Amino acid sequence: MAREKIKIKKIDNITARQVTFSKRRRGLIKKAEELAVLCDAEVGLVIFSATGRVFDYASSSMKDLLEKYNLHSNNLGKMDQPSVELQLENDNNIRLSNEVAEKSHQLRKMRGEDLQGLNLEELNQLEKMLEAGRSRVVQKNEKLLMNEIASLQRKGAHLVEKNQQLKQKLQLIMISRGKKPFVGEIDNVITEEHSPESLTNVGSCNSGPPLEDDCSDTSLKLGLPFN
Repeated sequence: MAREKIKIKKIDNITARQVTFSKRRRGLIKKAEELAVLCDAEVGLVIFSATGRVFDYASSSMKDLLEKYNLHSNNLGKMDQPSVELQLENDNNIRLSNEVAEKSHQLRKMRGEDLQGLNLEELNQLEKMLEAGRSRVVQKNEKLLMNEIASLQRKGAHLVEKNQQLKQKLQLIMISRGKKPFVGEIDNVITEEHSPESLTNVGSCNSGPPLEDDCSDTSLKLGLPFN
């Protein structure tokens, strides 16, 4: 005959309650001991009776088990509650994401995109903003062009000055060699002095019959002393 299933509720009879507590307490401790042995688990059991008595069981040391439990509970609490730094970082990420979305929307409007929902006043403000930006771009472009022109003018003046110095040096060299170039026509003198026609004329004056007019004219063009 099957045993009648006991309904789980508080036993009103004090004596029966104490007997049931004693039997079940021993059975519970036995089950905890079997669990520790069979599964190689660390088991700790603490029981407080209705009269205030304490019964405990520990597979190793109850103190070590309690310290380990407290440490584990604290770690779980930290994992459940994010740190202040993590909360601040999340808030910053949310704020930056909102700012990026807002700036992207403004950029699309300035490109002439995503203009749905804008009224006449908002469109006028957008137009003024674009005109102001265009004016600043034009001013910046003109400033850069003026700076470039001034830089080229300075370079040109420097080259002219350097060219003048080279002409003066060339005049001194020609004078030191006994030549007398015309003032202000040093370029023509240099060109004629190194031209093939001038060299031909010089050769004809030295090797051919003495032509006083031609040789004298050639000597004046070359800046050579006339004999």
